[in-house]
Amino acid sequence: MEKTRCSWVKISNPLYVAYHDEEWGLPLHNDHKLFELLCLETYQAGLSWETVLNKRSAFRSAFHGYAVDKVAQMTDEELDRLLVNPDIIRHRAKLYATRQNARAFQRVQTEFGSFDRYLWSWVNGQPQVNPVSDYSQAPTQTTLSQALSKDLKKRGFTFVGPVCVYSYLQAAGLVNDHEDTCFCKNTQ
Repeated sequence: MEKTRCSWVKISNPLYVAYHDEEWGLPLHNDHKLFELLCLETYQAGLSWETVLNKRSAFRSAFHGYAVDKVAQMTDEELDRLLVNPDIIRHRAKLYATRQNARAFQRVQTEFGSFDRYLWSWVNGQPQVNPVSDYSQAPTQTTLSQALSKDLKKRGFTFVGPVCVYSYLQAAGLVNDHEDTCFCKNTQ
């Protein structure tokens, strides 16, 4: 019997199904994975999530598996070489933002002991579970994402507007916006 998933899941794409079933909305507390997910969310600006997912493996290769210390040390020459890589999204500002965000991420880790501690403090360590009867009714931003976006920008992050940040909060499980009928809603 087929599982009931959120209506936005493109079941024709196995990467999309796996992402929904195994990652999206699961409370994430690993700095390495939180950094990767933040980067992926920043790439999405103006694009579909499916495009980003389809290029995820190539992005991992291009950015040293998202090892934050290695990404923070990437040179302009390394980033410029990525602009000709057809396997990734070749947007100069987004590629350079990856390095800038790695450096900002490191500063947050130093200040708070981990990015996880900083991020989850915004929800007092507990996921916010929202009733969502239809995903089209879920907000694209909230006062939480607006405040976090402002704070991230103040700390030197880029491509972290309130819509991107809300999507990040959903993906990292700080906000559970699975549709009420989705099998994932109460299993996370």
